[in-house]
Amino acid sequence: MSETSLRRLYKRYFLEYASYVIKDRAIPDLADGLKPVQRRILWSLFQKDDGRFSKVANVIGHCMQFHPHGDRSIGDALVSLANRGFFIERQGNFGNIFTGDSASAPRYIECRLTDLARETLFNKRITDFEPSYDGRNQEPVLLPAKLPVLLLLGAEGIAVGMSTKILPHNFQEVLKAQIACLQEKDFRLYPDFPQGGRIDVSDYDDGRGRIRNRAKIEKNGNKNLIIRELPWGTTTESIVNSIELAANKGKIKISSIDDYTTDTVEINVRLSRGVGIDEGLKRLFAHTDCETTTSSNIVVIQDGVPVETTITEMVHYCTGRLIEILKLELRLEISDYTGRLHWLTLEQIFMENRLYKNIEECTSWDNVRDTVLRSLKPFTEKINLEITEEDIDKLLSLKIRRISRFDIDSHKEEMGIIRKKMKKAKSNLRNIVPFSIDYLEKLLEKYGKNYPRLTSIEDFSDIDVKKVAIRNLKAGFNSDTGLFGTSIKGDKTFSVSEYDRFVFFLDDGTYRVIPVQEKYFIDGEILFCGVHDRKMVFTAVYKQQKTGIAFIKRFCIGSFIMDKEYRFAPAGSEVVFFTWEPEMKLDFWFQRTKRMRRRKDECLISDYRVTSENAKGVQLCGKKIISSIKGVSLDDDEDDSVEPSETDYPDEEAEAHDEVEDIEESLDEADETEPPSPEDVIKQAEDFRANAAETLKRVEEAIHPDDDEDAGDLFGNLD
Repeated sequence: MSETSLRRLYKRYFLEYASYVIKDRAIPDLADGLKPVQRRILWSLFQKDDGRFSKVANVIGHCMQFHPHGDRSIGDALVSLANRGFFIERQGNFGNIFTGDSASAPRYIECRLTDLARETLFNKRITDFEPSYDGRNQEPVLLPAKLPVLLLLGAEGIAVGMSTKILPHNFQEVLKAQIACLQEKDFRLYPDFPQGGRIDVSDYDDGRGRIRNRAKIEKNGNKNLIIRELPWGTTTESIVNSIELAANKGKIKISSIDDYTTDTVEINVRLSRGVGIDEGLKRLFAHTDCETTTSSNIVVIQDGVPVETTITEMVHYCTGRLIEILKLELRLEISDYTGRLHWLTLEQIFMENRLYKNIEECTSWDNVRDTVLRSLKPFTEKINLEITEEDIDKLLSLKIRRISRFDIDSHKEEMGIIRKKMKKAKSNLRNIVPFSIDYLEKLLEKYGKNYPRLTSIEDFSDIDVKKVAIRNLKAGFNSDTGLFGTSIKGDKTFSVSEYDRFVFFLDDGTYRVIPVQEKYFIDGEILFCGVHDRKMVFTAVYKQQKTGIAFIKRFCIGSFIMDKEYRFAPAGSEVVFFTWEPEMKLDFWFQRTKRMRRRKDECLISDYRVTSENAKGVQLCGKKIISSIKGVSLDDDEDDSVEPSETDYPDEEAEAHDEVEDIEESLDEADETEPPSPEDVIKQAEDFRANAAETLKRVEEAIHPDDDEDAGDLFGNLD
């Protein structure tokens, strides 16, 4: 076999398999809201229905005529369908949806169809059938369901390349939504779960989003919390396990937990000393399965094709299908009334005119049929009534007792009742929308009280998990080894929770954000290591590699990818200053240059605005080169509050010499900009003379500190 043929073979087989899994296993059909196994179970119950309970084992055996996947899958699907309570009535132990206990063996439990199922799911006359998997039986393609079954039951399935998760909804609300749809009004549907609980539907988005589901918890005194209802998809066992796990990890402090659940949920959680009941409640929601998030992803088979849809579109589709089914039933009803009226008319003519006496002398069966046909013809032509051979045979099959007891009055009365019913059916067909609304309202009145809403809809206050988390972990940092983690004992210790993150900055201009972990090695000279806070402002000064120009930037660490290396200073640059203090004064000295006007400058770091960590920053002192820099706390006048980058500070003689050069440089700069006026020249000359005299005096004092007279003569010579 060639490679091309093999590819074609695999492609065909895979498509067949994928199509089978999607349409016949995992994804429900929107028309009747059922997966194939559910449809076959309900059809088996309908075939066996005599009003009495049937052993589940017998139902499973009967269903295996249609379902090829074994008794286990049928039994599990039947129990799940029965526990929803809409279409299957239970007798015996079908398990417990609260505790997760399984059902008894199929031979010990019984079931039958509910009245709602008999009334809304079945009608053989409008059901299409197809051969079963072995060709021995006929099974329905789809059930003529008059309800949005899929919205009532919900569904979950995984197929090839797609999956579906549809949440169950309330019976009364679904039917009211259909009525609103028929009346062309707006409606909203939200999930309703058999386990009760509370939900926040602010992100439900018509079935395309998610819901937050919380347990219903009562406060009993100052130390006891009693769980009364569960979130969807959980059991008392899973809730208890999640609470115990959170307690073992130190996320919540409890002294005991007791499960008293039977037919109703009751889990008693007793808090430890020192834990407030409100604080304990928040931690239950934050760290246990007492709050869950469930996403809705609606994928269904619609008209033979898998589609992604919404709750509103499902209601519209099912309501349109309801109208079509009611139309078919009304047409069948009218057809039945017409046939019945046709027969009663023929029977009346045959009896009332004693046409049966005309066949007394007939010698053959054909002669009898011809005689009856000729006898009826004058009467049927007047009322334009067609006669078939079946009508003749039916008339001839009348018994003598029926003929002898024929009552023309009751006969006419029955015909009158049929005519009224037929007239009403035709009127309903013409006004199908009001008839559909009336049909739904009758269902609501008859069955609505059996299905009240169990899940309350609320707006949940957001619980910040980080805020309510207990900081019960100790993380240490050893600056000598560069090791950090919960198993490290070093010169710095942090009290953290598992939700905290650490950030560290290195002198090569990089930083990382890492989770709390047992041990982590930090390679490099560390500028800062601490708990990450999005509001913490960092200040860095770095010098470019080529130009040596200093830039200052203030930034916060916002979004990040865990354990990814980021840069706060360009590659190759030199970080000369770094601090996490919110306010500080920077003192910095410039590198000596010829005719420099000023050697030292200062600024406040708050003078610069906070930017992103990716920003370049702003030049600290133009194009001047900084030789050293240090930070001084505003609360401390001492210069050693923060160590400078360099220690070669200028002495007084150098400063005096530099001031002379600064004055000369200022004059040169003034000449370069614009010509000064004569008055400015005279003033600048006087300033220069005064500054020069002061500078020379300071130089002389530095050389001869005890010779005051010579210093005075020196200034005298200047005059």
